Order: sequence, then structure tokens, then C-alpha cells
Amino acid sequence: MDIGDFNKRIILQSQSSTYDLAGQQVESWSTFATVWANIKHNSGLETIKSDALASTVKTSIRIRYLSGVHAGMRVIYSGLQYEVTAVLPHVGEKRYIDLVCRLINGEAP
Repeated sequence: MDIGDFNKRIILQSQSSTYDLAGQQVESWSTFATVWANIKHNSGLETIKSDALASTVKTSIRIRYLSGVHAGMRVIYSGLQYEVTAVLPHVGEKRYIDLVCRLINGEAP
């Protein structure tokens, strides 16, 4: 891949837990990194769940190698949120990683 292929600016977020004043656990998201990426919407799948049409958009997001990225993080791009379901490293060297994602809000661009 050429450097010009990484043409989308994304925010990688990780989930953390804190406690509010009442002692209740509160889940929140914090920025892990802001990086350039290449985004490909691989497929859209429509199914019927509970008599309602549900669609799933599967997406591959490639970024330069970054230590600490793991499944369960999320990606924010252009107001859309993606759940990272798997992290696939480049075999043989640490050049880039592919994030297997699922669109969790909005519609694919």
C-alpha cells in the first residue's frame, strides 16, 4: 500500500470504567489514538430479526502498525461508529494491521 492510500483520519477509542459520585460504575470511551487509515466497506448483510429488517455493514480498516490495538475498541470516522471485532496483523513484519469492524450506528457512506 502506498502512503496516499491512508486517506481517512480516524479516532481509535478504548473503553474504560469509572465510578460516579453515587458509587455506580460508569462506562466511558477515551481516545487511544488518532491515525490515518484506509477504509473499505466489504459487505452489507440484511436479516430479519423479531419481524424487523436489520442490516449489518462489515468494514475493513487498515492502519499503520500500532501497539496496543485490540478487539473491543471502537473507531470513529465522519460521525460513524465502528466496533472492532478482530485485529489482523500483517504477517511477517509490523507494517500495518487490519481492523475487522462492524458499523454500529448510522449508514455507510
